[in-house]
Amino acid sequence: MLTPAFDLSQDPDFLTIAIRVPYARASEFDVYFRGVDFKFYAKPYFLRLTLPGRIIENGSEQGSYDADKGLFTIQLPKETPGQHFEGLNMLTALLAPRKSRTAKPLVEEIGTSSVSEEGGEDDDEEFDWEIEQFPYEEVSESALKLQCHYGFGDLRSGVFQRLQDEFSDVIEIKNPDFTPAAERRQKRLAAELTKFDPDHYLADFFEDEAVEQVLKYNPWWTDTYSKMMAPLGKSQEQEDHAALVSFSEEEKFQLRKFVNKSYLLDKRTHRQVYYSLIDILLAYCYETRVTEGERNVESAWNIRKLSPTLCWFETWTNVREILVSFGRRVLCYPLYRHFKLVLKACRDTTEILQLGKSAVLKCLLDVHKIFQESDPSYILNDLYISDYCVWIQKAKSKKLAALAEALKEVSLTKAQLGLELEELEAAAFLVQEEEAALTAAHSTSRQQTPPSGSEAGALEEPDSTIPSETEDSGSEPEELKGSKSKTVSSLRGPFLEESSALLVNNDGVCREVAFLGPDAGQEKPVASAWVPGGSRPLIEELGEH
Repeated sequence: MLTPAFDLSQDPDFLTIAIRVPYARASEFDVYFRGVDFKFYAKPYFLRLTLPGRIIENGSEQGSYDADKGLFTIQLPKETPGQHFEGLNMLTALLAPRKSRTAKPLVEEIGTSSVSEEGGEDDDEEFDWEIEQFPYEEVSESALKLQCHYGFGDLRSGVFQRLQDEFSDVIEIKNPDFTPAAERRQKRLAAELTKFDPDHYLADFFEDEAVEQVLKYNPWWTDTYSKMMAPLGKSQEQEDHAALVSFSEEEKFQLRKFVNKSYLLDKRTHRQVYYSLIDILLAYCYETRVTEGERNVESAWNIRKLSPTLCWFETWTNVREILVSFGRRVLCYPLYRHFKLVLKACRDTTEILQLGKSAVLKCLLDVHKIFQESDPSYILNDLYISDYCVWIQKAKSKKLAALAEALKEVSLTKAQLGLELEELEAAAFLVQEEEAALTAAHSTSRQQTPPSGSEAGALEEPDSTIPSETEDSGSEPEELKGSKSKTVSSLRGPFLEESSALLVNNDGVCREVAFLGPDAGQEKPVASAWVPGGSRPLIEELGEH
């Protein structure tokens, strides 16, 4: 038998069930409904649903069949007109549990119909998010190994005893079956400190154009949240809230593939499941925002790397330590490492939780699809995500709302991350100020510095460079020769060819000999001499010789 594609909708008086059965024989089909039970059969399709509300047979029920689309549409009257049926989009929860074809399980859940969801907790009981504390007790090594559980609700163990090498790229912890929770946390914190790169962080801190662009992106839940927060009447609030989030055909197909089952979780384990849900949603929100909803080959890596629940099998005791851990990993591993992205992901997660379990389920289905398409990451679906997709359909909306409030009340600061971010930023600003001061001082000194000696000599008159006849020409001959050489050298002009030389004799006479080129018709050197104290010009015309 095949489970057909189906969809449910409602109005105040009727429940409408649309069942898609292509290539079925429309002349041979059966429909049964009574109370909360609904059954449909059209060879080779069979559908059995457990409805969230009661329906009756009073003659007003209707049915139609579209042969072109292969679609049965059945309208069933509600037993209580005006009653709102919750969870009509939770398709997995609507499917009746399958009977086991094997031996009975070691633990069997008795009286599922009389026990409320989530292990029979009182719906009206206020959920306390502060975990219970117990005195420390020394545990033997043999007993310690038995406590190394992981996965959804800590229901798995022994998975990686033979598969460690195959999935070493998925999880960072080595030998998770023999590593207790406290040791996992110590190793995780040490690995994050080793991975943190101050240069990368400061580069994203000062050059944040790309980060600001990412922060402006609006994911799908932003508009939905705005619609939910719009003023609505109390009579419409519940119905409109349930209809805000819709599922695509692909997502509905995913839901039909899950096996409906119940989870025997105690109160402590329930709290861990909720905490780990926050951790996974934080990683998903970051990934959705930085990729702007466009999945790529790094999407699976981003989600599992940013979630210690998935890559370290971490367990939590309060909401704050979840945010601290997420913030540290955002600043250590992905491409964009900015504290604003941490805060934005926290706000996104709060909005998703406030939207209810439909929005949470939609996110989990997306994560499931991403991991399923990633070869090494699919194991995380078996350990966590598939169970979350089934469990969340039975979760209480009141608990999710309380979890959203707990997340909203926690404020995260840079100092809490333990990476000395404020000290790094202060040091970087100090270096910037010093560099700016040095640049300004250098610019000022260049404006106030007098011209160089060669520039000054070029600007002075020739007579000012000639010493007076009364000065002693014999004193300091070396300095005089040097200064005269510089003066003559600076006055060399177009009168001399490139092949020339400056000669200084012992009497302090500067003589420049120029060798004329072949165009002058002679190879005889022409010399110009200048004697200190004389009145001859610095350079004589060649024609005077």
